[in-house]
Amino acid sequence: MSDALAKLEAGVRADLDKIAHPGAAWLEPKTGPDGQPALDVLIIGAGQSGIAIGFGLMRSRVSNILLIDKAEEGMEGPWLTYARMPTLRSPKDYTGPDLDIPSLTYQSWHEARFGKESWQTLDLIPRAHWAEYLLWLRRTIGLPVRNGCELLEIAPAADGLLAARVKRAGEVETLYARKIVLATGQEGMGGWMIPEALRHLPASSVATVADDIDFGGLRGKRVVVIGAGASAFDNAATALEAGASEVHLLCRRAQIQVIQPYRWLTFRGFLRHLSDLDDAWRWRFMRKVLEMREGFPQPTYDRCARHANFTLHEGAPIEATRETGDGIELQTPRGAITADFVICGTGIDMNFAERGELGRFAGNIATWADRYQPPEDERNPRLGRFPYLADDYAFTEREPGKTPWVSDIHLFAIASTMSFGASGSSINAMTTAVPKLVHGLTRGLFRADVERHWASLSAYDVPQAVVTRPARTMEQPR
Repeated sequence: MSDALAKLEAGVRADLDKIAHPGAAWLEPKTGPDGQPALDVLIIGAGQSGIAIGFGLMRSRVSNILLIDKAEEGMEGPWLTYARMPTLRSPKDYTGPDLDIPSLTYQSWHEARFGKESWQTLDLIPRAHWAEYLLWLRRTIGLPVRNGCELLEIAPAADGLLAARVKRAGEVETLYARKIVLATGQEGMGGWMIPEALRHLPASSVATVADDIDFGGLRGKRVVVIGAGASAFDNAATALEAGASEVHLLCRRAQIQVIQPYRWLTFRGFLRHLSDLDDAWRWRFMRKVLEMREGFPQPTYDRCARHANFTLHEGAPIEATRETGDGIELQTPRGAITADFVICGTGIDMNFAERGELGRFAGNIATWADRYQPPEDERNPRLGRFPYLADDYAFTEREPGKTPWVSDIHLFAIASTMSFGASGSSINAMTTAVPKLVHGLTRGLFRADVERHWASLSAYDVPQAVVTRPARTMEQPR
């Protein structure tokens, strides 16, 4: 470790010590059915969101926590797997998992790692550096993380606990917790979509942008990318750079979307208070944002456009596909295109039943369609399938009383956006979204123990001072 990083870490410890008030422990762990102390909070996912949530809980003196992630250490999240852009798209000065502690910001780490001049000349953060920073952050604040550990199922347990069945190194065990947070990023409540017209094609010919694609194997091949968001362009660029003979990007819109609504909504009022609005306003705002979809920045487009063998097709939704002797023929209103390989950048659909860990209660998770019927001109069936969350990010029941324990399962993922706006997978929202979630978690833990706290107050008899009374003698009358 460099002297600069060691000095920074010492500064972090000093900063956290200065803001440790109140430092009193206030939770007593429950005992699980296995006779061991149950966790207060189990966090599924140790990427940027899981780290920020764990940090927020520890600052709130909720330290009996555990983060698990099915990835190996350092490979959490998309940064070193299916993120295929050279840099983050967020401006470098966006803060996030540091939770407003200056010494824990990416800037502080970058300056200690590469020097202040490097920060001054930096345009956007390289994604590999962001992954390295997140690992440093988690180690520096001392988060308890168990890697290579996959969640299999959540079920109710005795005494108001939740049972999480997990698998690690081939061994299955059950962890008991008072609350569970699903900090599962992009696909936490469903799966990446493959358009209906492509589902009959062989799996060897079709992939989604989140799949482990052998781009080297696409050298000299014809590639079609469906979708026109930033991730679609990233995959098109990666195929071009790997030597694909031609790459076609199909956009269903008549004109491609170049506006980035997430830049508009990055202000405190919206990030902090969208969730305080009524359903009609929340639906109106998030329908507008999500139907626009995420725009792509200029460098992302230029990365594709610099290649003469790249073609953008607008107004070209997929109508039908078929296998021919020459490859896969994709029919669009603009004509047919033949490809050897197709990559789908068409987003994620909500499909709770696809998630094995949700199997016991997937059918009773309330959706927006269950709770709110928008005006005719504002309807969107896809958005109606998003989960309708309580004000603490907890699941709500479609049929009240059937699975009441889901109120202790909290979702902090892209599927939270209809209820809370940008949150769960957005760096720009962390400084407001994570404290809101942590507040909800600690509120629930406190309320569940309110009788114990009352008994503790009633029995509290620690004197703060000792009062001495000097002896006085009676004066004799004269």
